[in-house]
Amino acid sequence: MQTVSLAFFWHQHQPYYPDDVSGQTLMPWVRLHGTKDYYGMAMHIKEVPEFRCTINLVPSLLVQLDRYTKHDGSDRHLDVSRMAADSLSEIDMHYLLDHFFMASVDNMIRPHSRYYELYLKRGLGVDAVDKAAPRFSTRDIRDLQIWSNLTWMHEIAFEQDSELKAFREKGRNWSEDEKNWFLDKQLDIVRQVIPLHRELSEGGQVELTTTPFYHPILPLLWDKRSARQAMPQCALPKNLDSYREDAVLHIQRAIAFHKEQFGSVPRGMWPSEGSVSQEIIAAIADAGIEWIATDEEILAESTNGWISRDGNGHMRHPEMLFRPWQISDGEDRLQIVFRDHALSDLIGFHYQRSSADHAVNDLLGRVEGIARAVEPNNAGRPALVPIILDGENCWEYFADGGVDFLRKLYRRCADHKSIQPARIIDYLQEHPATDRISHLFAGSWISHNFAIWIGHHEDNTAWDLLHQTREFLKETEAEGKVPADALASAWDELYIAEGSDWFWWFGDDHSSAQDALFDQLFRKHLQNVYTLLDAACPSALNQPITSAVQRAIHSQPTGFLPVKVDGRHSYFEWICAGHYESGNERGTMTIVTDQLLREIYFGFDVERLMIRIDTMGDATDDLDQLDEVRIRFLEPAATEIRLTGFRKRQVSGKLYRKGRAVAKADVEAACDAILEVSVCFADLRVGTDDPIQMHVEAIADEQSIDRAPQEGNLELLVPSPDFELMMWQA
Repeated sequence: MQTVSLAFFWHQHQPYYPDDVSGQTLMPWVRLHGTKDYYGMAMHIKEVPEFRCTINLVPSLLVQLDRYTKHDGSDRHLDVSRMAADSLSEIDMHYLLDHFFMASVDNMIRPHSRYYELYLKRGLGVDAVDKAAPRFSTRDIRDLQIWSNLTWMHEIAFEQDSELKAFREKGRNWSEDEKNWFLDKQLDIVRQVIPLHRELSEGGQVELTTTPFYHPILPLLWDKRSARQAMPQCALPKNLDSYREDAVLHIQRAIAFHKEQFGSVPRGMWPSEGSVSQEIIAAIADAGIEWIATDEEILAESTNGWISRDGNGHMRHPEMLFRPWQISDGEDRLQIVFRDHALSDLIGFHYQRSSADHAVNDLLGRVEGIARAVEPNNAGRPALVPIILDGENCWEYFADGGVDFLRKLYRRCADHKSIQPARIIDYLQEHPATDRISHLFAGSWISHNFAIWIGHHEDNTAWDLLHQTREFLKETEAEGKVPADALASAWDELYIAEGSDWFWWFGDDHSSAQDALFDQLFRKHLQNVYTLLDAACPSALNQPITSAVQRAIHSQPTGFLPVKVDGRHSYFEWICAGHYESGNERGTMTIVTDQLLREIYFGFDVERLMIRIDTMGDATDDLDQLDEVRIRFLEPAATEIRLTGFRKRQVSGKLYRKGRAVAKADVEAACDAILEVSVCFADLRVGTDDPIQMHVEAIADEQSIDRAPQEGNLELLVPSPDFELMMWQA
């Protein structure tokens, strides 16, 4: 088999959180991801000198890393962490109890007994902060200050530093001096991030690339009408002026800053959110960039579907996807590569539930399959398989932070006889693009459109407020009465507001507990323009843009269910059920591949818990690839229902407790158009008002291929016999 070039491309990014006018930074994510992911990802690469890959470092992230390490920067979370545990004000105490559990409960809180103890004591979602606060002693507060930072340290840091390892092993009852030592140690690790990447680049292991400075959606800055290429009926903002000069500045400033940080100009670029259009090609090429990357669906649309996936997910003309292409605008030319979004989503959303060995075997087996499919039609050129995804956001969903997976993946890639880990620039130099795209489709890596950033009334409101502020800034500049340094700072605030991240949280696409804060920060950057120009701020900038509250991932049952477990559709049987529909529970990430488990309905009668699973089509056909469907319970603990027989189309279910089958448990299961399951509360060993927390996993070939919900659990309480009466009275 011919060698295949496997090109990992990790995108490292954070929006610009600081408010440079007030000097405040309200979010800690640069610092926390710095000690966990930016440090850890670089160290994993350093462990395997033969491994090669590409890392994209967004300038807005690099500026903030410098702010922490060269300019004594801080953030609200760090400020509260440093406060003496016995001297917090009521406001600081409330902030601590509402913000110091911002981590994956299953993988970053529950495994640490003291942190989980504090989590349970807080009673998030149950008790208001003023009710919970009296339960916390000074010792509790100090331990929480430490654990909320300690859980964001990468495992390699503990392997490298015996003192840090001993500090974690102590686990509780730290002193103020120990806390301050640790927080200083945290910043020491953040200081290593940029030098580590410089070292990997200079040593030839890593190609470093960039993104437009504050991560704007370039095609929308250039022409908001480009959204209608993929969405002809898309509602647009009132003001459609082009900000192409801003787009050019974001590109050019990013390249200059990258050279300042790393000593050389980047040759590649990940346009923010993989967003491209024909119109932006010349500006990128004129700035000296040689290649860019985006998603495979952009190639599909740019070739009128000739290169695309069929209904089973199989690639038509795969040899044409797994190679670079050339795109031009007049004399300006770029090379462009397209991510395999199925492989990228496996790492981002699925392998977290598999053993590292199985995940690595599966990924490399798929890459080998691509090589075999491509080889007969590739004229001796090795296939280029780009796997492109965020380098920071998925690892908190792996039980060990992804350590075992990445170590085995990098070592296996380096040792593989026919898979060669490659920097994208090295491949392009040896095998430059020969195929040409005549016109590049306008879209992003998410569903080949810009729906997340424009079209919803909240997005459009934000664009119009941005336009109003920009017009005011231009008029003030033309008057020539404002000092140059104030004007420059005002323009910086506007460029920050052009970043994609604020628009990510507007509308109904994504939601998090910090939606209101992102809204506030966007408006604050626009308000700062007026402050810097010594002008009154329009009242509209004082009003929240987002109107949504944080969405629950599922609804709750509203009545008893008269379900007959037969696997057949019956609307009225499930009308009072709780309901979950597959989507994106991770606000910071989006899955673009179809999910097998489409909807979950759940509820009860007086004696039984009932669960219904809907797939994309007929469940009997859709699930016949599976070995098992498992309904895993966190509450009651160590309990699960295993459903088997899908391949033979004779589905049955058994209840397991602590890994052993419960012989006399009453589990009913049936699979036809839908999959239906019931189990007695008595067999689950739960009674009235006891909590139930569960999720559903689809298992094939010993691998979890889907989970519902993707993150978190379905949660409900066991009903009392008069449940319906109480619901009616409510």
